[in-house]
Amino acid sequence: MISVTSAQLSAWLSAFIWPFFRILALVSSAPILGNPSVPVRVKIGLAVVLTLVLAPILGSMPAVEPGSAIGLLILAQQIVIGVAIGFTMTIIFTAVEMAGNVAGMQMGLGFATFFDPQNAAQTPVVAQFLGLLAALLFLALNGHLYMIEVLAYSFEVLPVAPQPFSAVGWRVLAGWGGEMFLAGLLLSMPIMAALLITNLALGIMTRAAPQLNVFSVGFPITLAAGFVVLAIALPYFVPLFDRLLHDALQMAMQVLRLANPTAP
Repeated sequence: MISVTSAQLSAWLSAFIWPFFRILALVSSAPILGNPSVPVRVKIGLAVVLTLVLAPILGSMPAVEPGSAIGLLILAQQIVIGVAIGFTMTIIFTAVEMAGNVAGMQMGLGFATFFDPQNAAQTPVVAQFLGLLAALLFLALNGHLYMIEVLAYSFEVLPVAPQPFSAVGWRVLAGWGGEMFLAGLLLSMPIMAALLITNLALGIMTRAAPQLNVFSVGFPITLAAGFVVLAIALPYFVPLFDRLLHDALQMAMQVLRLANPTAP
């Protein structure tokens, strides 16, 4: 007759529940999968599969009761780690959408908006287009596989343990959030520069010919110029996004290393 003690049951539960919550937090906050349109069952199922795959290489878990105060503290730490990794990767998508917002406003398409279920807000069509393009590039460049690799790396650098984190890593993560504005500005710079030149030319034309109606002529010109520059700049969007993706992966690994004061 097979007998299972409460200590063995607690050890089995700890070996699954703590990594599961770290992985589930990453899946819930990661790009594409973190979209509210993705069913919750899909997220939980994917987290369970990843937990079963990674569990054999995680090593031994701390001898702590999962329902105790220390066990709940460890559980909260796993959620914070997963959300931090997902937040690091989501920043690049936010930067792309910010570039689309700026470009759409400059082109005069600020009124052409769609409802974005991820942000629960109205988003310009240019931002929606660039966001969909970024999602396709993320999958084409194997960003989801790199993200799983970072997840496995996190269990090596930050194993499941009751030790507190170092604040240095989270300070670096907050600074990475500021890179969103710089990256969004750099991505929208070609369209902004072209439209600035277009507006200056329209201003000179208006001064030279006051009878010219700038409102009826300027909008089609700026709109056409914006689309032309966007079409020209799209081939250069791929290497820029690839660089942002690798920067986000490097930043995630750096945050994990700095969060553990004993890491090499």
